[in-house]
Amino acid sequence: MCGIIGYAGKKPASPLLLEGLRRLEYRGYDSAGMALEEGDHLSTVKTVGKIAVLADTLGRAPMTGTVGVAHTRWATHGIPSHANAHPHLDSEDVIAVVHNGIIENFISLRKWLEGEGIEFRSESDTEVLAHLIRYFFTTTLEDAVQKALREVEGTYGIAVLSSLDPGKIVGARNGSPLVVGVGRGENFIASDVTALLEHTRQVIYLDDREMVVIDSDHVHITNLENVTIERKPEEVLWDVGDVEKGGYGHYMRKEIAEQPRTIRDAYSGRVVEESGMAHLGGLNIPMETLQDLNRVIITACGTSWHAGLIGEYMIEEFSRLPVEVEYASEFRYRNPVVDHNDLVVVISQSGETADTLAAMREAQRHGARAIGICNVVGSTIAREADGGIYTHAGPEIGVASTKAFTSQVTTLTILSLLLGRLRKLSQREGRRIVHALKRLPAQVQSILDSAEQVEAIAKLYYENNNFLYLGRGYNFPVALEGALKLKEISYIHAEGYPAAEMKHGPIALIDKNMPVVFIALKDSAYGKVIGNIQQVVSRGGRIIALATEGDDVIRKFAEHVIYLPATLEPLTPILSVIPLQLLAYFIAVERGCDVDQPRNLAKSVTVE
Repeated sequence: MCGIIGYAGKKPASPLLLEGLRRLEYRGYDSAGMALEEGDHLSTVKTVGKIAVLADTLGRAPMTGTVGVAHTRWATHGIPSHANAHPHLDSEDVIAVVHNGIIENFISLRKWLEGEGIEFRSESDTEVLAHLIRYFFTTTLEDAVQKALREVEGTYGIAVLSSLDPGKIVGARNGSPLVVGVGRGENFIASDVTALLEHTRQVIYLDDREMVVIDSDHVHITNLENVTIERKPEEVLWDVGDVEKGGYGHYMRKEIAEQPRTIRDAYSGRVVEESGMAHLGGLNIPMETLQDLNRVIITACGTSWHAGLIGEYMIEEFSRLPVEVEYASEFRYRNPVVDHNDLVVVISQSGETADTLAAMREAQRHGARAIGICNVVGSTIAREADGGIYTHAGPEIGVASTKAFTSQVTTLTILSLLLGRLRKLSQREGRRIVHALKRLPAQVQSILDSAEQVEAIAKLYYENNNFLYLGRGYNFPVALEGALKLKEISYIHAEGYPAAEMKHGPIALIDKNMPVVFIALKDSAYGKVIGNIQQVVSRGGRIIALATEGDDVIRKFAEHVIYLPATLEPLTPILSVIPLQLLAYFIAVERGCDVDQPRNLAKSVTVE
């Protein structure tokens, strides 16, 4: 989750590293630090809090040097403090390490190093790396890093600097992402390409147990056994403007507003209305194999898991294939029944989610084919999956996922359409789905154009401390997602439930202080949902309802109604989630919360 940036070149490193950290702050923001080569020694600065605190400190005491590393932290081992902030140094202050991941055997390594007379300054697992590298240092920094990492168990993306071998940075990865930015007279290393876009679009993605040495003019990649690896740079198609706020007050607000375009980008070139067919060139799975599948398993975490639930409904309806949706963190730790006739779909915005990646590897170990649905070209899931589908959502900086979710659901619609047309869906039904899919961007825009209605509702309810979200069928997962968004960014307790399950417990919570958000669209469950609404009204509950345009009945029961355009039932989640994203956003703003960087969270969950 932590953010890493390193620079080796001829320019002053400190401003470049600081700007890189700002681009990476979504990955963690409880402390930050920087280490630079200055003359014959390393200079470091560490602060508790967000990047702005580090920037203020550097403004008062600038650092010089043209080679350095920096880090923004999401705490794992040890509370946010100056001692636990990165970079971590060895006892002689000649090795500096920044690290993303978890060293699982750090306790035994620390005990051994303490037995060698080494004193530790922090609670962090990372500090053992600095001491290990110094312990093994005899000739070059890369040799010492290789030897140290052979003693390590766990996950890491690291960047290492040493005054004993100046002018270079050594990076390595195992389970945590690391990318090299290739420039002219300068080279970079980072945990995400977003930190590099202002300087270069030529990047090299490291694989597990690979190491890179960069200086101002060279990039050299090996594995931990010191075997040289030749790999050409790839071009990143994202633009630096994609990671700016573009005039919006928050990244999240910008990303909500981008959804008409990102939904269109997710289906463009992949569906043909005339034939009602979908085309997914990156699947790398023969059509005959898809026709003969016994089952589909979808595995993901968080918001991506909610998208997977919608995918379950669609695949089963369109193709009549049985589908299971699994939390990746649970799937990987039991003994799942999976074989070569199963298709495993893994969903991850970053393509680096640790639990989802491990679940995919477990499924592949059992012989299943795995396809990845992710947003980041060159990510680990994208490279290790048997096939894949990119969502084309562009960089998502706000920690609470918005456009990535609707792009995932759009992508799952296309996959469901493909499986359906191969198995049982008629051309006529396929054409109806494609036609409705192509109408979604304009329909989403119409909802966004009425955002002030949602903002007005937010101003009435932002002081409430509990919310209940209810939906049925395709919109039950949307209720889960709406509740998650509110929890993530406003710190309000919110629960999402199937509407029919409300009477099996949650109804005990209903009173005038419990706003209840109903997704009450005119679909196959409409009559049942109206009955559920009446049950809440009779107990004094306050109703905020999402309804289909033209539905006047709902006004008899709901205190507030947000109208949505009509579409096919399987596609309603893409519309119904938009006002729930806006509601969470506006409530968080009213409460004075940090919308883009909510407490305790980070964007890319690369640790367990």
